[in-house]
Amino acid sequence: MAANVETMFSVREKPWHGLGTIVAEAPDSQSALELAGLDWNVIQKNIITADGTEIEGFKANVRDRDDSVLGIVTDRYKVVQNSEAFAFTDALLGEGVRYETAGSLQGGRRTWMLARLPHQYIISGDEITPYLVFMNSHDGTGSIKVAMTPIRVVCQNTLNMALAKAKRSWSCNHTGDIDDKMEEARDTLLYANKYMSELGKEIDKMQQIKISDKKVYEYLDELFPISEGATYQQKKNILKMREDVKARYFDAPDLQHVGHNAYRFVNAISDFATHAKPLRERSNYKESLFARTVDGNPLIDRAYQMVMAA
Repeated sequence: MAANVETMFSVREKPWHGLGTIVAEAPDSQSALELAGLDWNVIQKNIITADGTEIEGFKANVRDRDDSVLGIVTDRYKVVQNSEAFAFTDALLGEGVRYETAGSLQGGRRTWMLARLPHQYIISGDEITPYLVFMNSHDGTGSIKVAMTPIRVVCQNTLNMALAKAKRSWSCNHTGDIDDKMEEARDTLLYANKYMSELGKEIDKMQQIKISDKKVYEYLDELFPISEGATYQQKKNILKMREDVKARYFDAPDLQHVGHNAYRFVNAISDFATHAKPLRERSNYKESLFARTVDGNPLIDRAYQMVMAA
């Protein structure tokens, strides 16, 4: 990850791989912009070949701080500056919004911020805090994306499940009328309460679905299958993952007040997906984990859909 995280800050906790600035309290947008090292702009420059020929239809996105080229884009590409992203989030969440973390990845090509929404929710005895993630790219490879990410406070598990009746994310390309698209995002994500309300209903339903120990084992066999022709090491790794989730389901202190039900199972899967280190830790595994926080984690979604279909 050290090669991918360029600059960032984090509140109260050590940032990824020790990089970045640790602050005691969540800052406002201007302070967050500076602490995260995002107080720079992207300017678009014409592309000139070595013989002096201008390449029509394309521009280079260049960071003004150091003249580094972040990407080659078409001339239809509209830049959304880092300051505009923070201003958008300020406007969306209202006065007093505080940022928990923000930073830049891949030499400034991708940037993100994570803001805590002002409301706390108590759902089935659990305190759940909704966060808003804003992800942007400056290299032309990704869209602008905003997503709701509820966190179960006691163990910092993500509960960003794909719900049928409530939208949790919005994205758009860097083309067309960006202002209109940002307005659409504002109109959509102001209904964060709807997502949290639907999440609460689904959690209540999961609390009512009792699960036997035998069913837990069956679910784990389905979530972590051993394919025909798997090597000894592959079988060993899969069995290790199953045992890891079993321990989180049966023994986790934060789940002792929760009955043996679907909600407990989904939380065990979420705890595994959020916190377990991979068997082979690749250099970008933390970045991939953060991406699943933004986009949604397929393993959590599968577990949720599995227990609700029972």
